[in-house]
Amino acid sequence: MKFAPISSAHGVGMCSRLTVPVLAFGGILMAVTQTVVVPLLPDLPRLTGSSPGAVSWLVTATLLAGAVLTPVLGRAGDMYGKRRVLLAALGLMTVGSTLCALTSDIRVLIAARALQGAAAAVVPLSISILRDELPPERTGSAVALMSSTVGIGAALGLPLAALIVQYADWHAMFWATSALGAIGLALAWWTVRESPVRSPGRFDTWGALGLAVGLVCLLLAVSQGGQWGWGSVPVLGLFAGAFVVLAVWCRQQLRAKQPLVDLRLASGRRVALPHVAALLAGFAFYANSLVTAQLVQAPLASGYGLGLSIVATGLCLLPNGLIMLVLSPVSARVSTAYGARVTLAIGSGLIALGYVVRIIDSRHLWVIILGAAVVSTGTTFAYSALPTLILRAVPLAQTASANGVNVLMRTIGQSVCSAAVAAVLVRHTTLIDGVHVPTLPGYQLAFAMAGTIALVACAAAIAIPSDAAPDGPRRPAGRPGPTQETALEGSS
Repeated sequence: MKFAPISSAHGVGMCSRLTVPVLAFGGILMAVTQTVVVPLLPDLPRLTGSSPGAVSWLVTATLLAGAVLTPVLGRAGDMYGKRRVLLAALGLMTVGSTLCALTSDIRVLIAARALQGAAAAVVPLSISILRDELPPERTGSAVALMSSTVGIGAALGLPLAALIVQYADWHAMFWATSALGAIGLALAWWTVRESPVRSPGRFDTWGALGLAVGLVCLLLAVSQGGQWGWGSVPVLGLFAGAFVVLAVWCRQQLRAKQPLVDLRLASGRRVALPHVAALLAGFAFYANSLVTAQLVQAPLASGYGLGLSIVATGLCLLPNGLIMLVLSPVSARVSTAYGARVTLAIGSGLIALGYVVRIIDSRHLWVIILGAAVVSTGTTFAYSALPTLILRAVPLAQTASANGVNVLMRTIGQSVCSAAVAAVLVRHTTLIDGVHVPTLPGYQLAFAMAGTIALVACAAAIAIPSDAAPDGPRRPAGRPGPTQETALEGSS
């Protein structure tokens, strides 16, 4: 018995050291899970006996579920325990992967992919856990790494999936993500302690339902507009529905004593501008992955394409993930030395510079990889700065929900980017061997659009108040708000 305290202390210390890598593994796994289905999309209609439109829902379902659940689970984490909700999100992701591995029924696959969308909340929950558990000198680099896992996992997921699809049955890909998910869940259960910081109160069920309906209408219209027609009745109806529902939701949130999203806090420049920058950075970043993969796979007859295979394409994108992994601590040091808003501005500027390289030359592989690497470098700086800006601007008890909203803004930016790039490329095509292929000017226009958005993000970053600048009142006098720090429970 006399040795028990020493062993216990040793175990706690080891778990503490493993917290950052385990949470980062969960973030990477989340991004991998979202990405691995992409190489399968051309073949899934044949493999599942369904239409291409039905197969597209394997991406749409994950996007919608992630967008809806990220702020909801973030708020639940602030109220009921971040570790508890993190384990639930990882568990749903693992169950979804297992269901995908067990079936070829498109209906079950779509439902399972929706379950996987819950993993989108892993990153904001993990960032909040790191803020609660780590000393200040370690928080910056850990948060930067956690934020960068989105890009790291996306870069790793495509070549991994391509290799599995090429050399094994397609179900093996989901068995692999199921095994990785189970490992991540077990490691998180073992190493991550429950944060004592809570925001007690009653969960805003009506706020969650209103946000869910509004976001589903908005993102469904954005993601399906190209296929259904931007002027079609369903798309216009969804946009109108989103506007009405979200307007009512905002009014309800402003009246609620304990809202799902504190809109008064979010309206201050310290929080609102990072959210705007997240929306713009998500748009600018996503074009890099979307366009690069299509461009290098274009046929040689196009005059610019390289005709690369899916596996070779994945290997071209692999350096982007390695760049984000290596540079995330560098971006944290820049934020420590000069401020996170400077890091965000530098990152946004680098993204724009990378697209300038892509516009100048997109015919040679080494230039394509160089331009994509510059964009990834900028993305690392921008994505690592965003959660730091949010953490410095919100109360401790609202970090998960506030970061959930920030991640949601990135998701909306990526969705809008996907629709915008598709619209541009559809209007700039040429016929090669009976197939419509995007032209090089079409790709260059997409690069110019993403680069311009990155410059707007840079301007938004510069406009963010410094730590010493006043930001005005965040809440009218007499309006109650969530408790900032409440230690209800000890570590588990």
